[in-house]
Amino acid sequence: MKIVSACLAGINCKRDGKSKPCQKIIELVKQGKAIPICPEQLGGLTTPRTPAEQKNNKVITKDGKDVTAQFEKGAKEALQIAKLFNCKEAILKSKSPSCGSGKIYDGTFSGKLIDGDGVTVKLLKKNNIKVVTEDEI
Repeated sequence: MKIVSACLAGINCKRDGKSKPCQKIIELVKQGKAIPICPEQLGGLTTPRTPAEQKNNKVITKDGKDVTAQFEKGAKEALQIAKLFNCKEAILKSKSPSCGSGKIYDGTFSGKLIDGDGVTVKLLKKNNIKVVTEDEI
């Protein structure tokens, strides 16, 4: 069993209120092999929501609001779901401040990528859950 970003499963939960459907992910969910999650929603953020990026170990929205606590809560909830279903792998949305693995936006809202992991990815990896992005499947 895997956990997957809900937006990749076609669920309208991205910050802009849309999804980013990935047919491979949708098939895994339909086959009962994956559970869709959205850490931002699990952390209490609304959809749609103001864009946010990581900067200096915090998650800050484009208008300057600190949403680190919501991202951390969502990460903990995502981990709880992964543990409940004994998930050993996650397929999460690339570049996201929550779900990005390996590359995330740099915190300037300019579209520049830097090496790093999203808040949820860091927690999952710390708990020995393998994380890949939709670009790697």
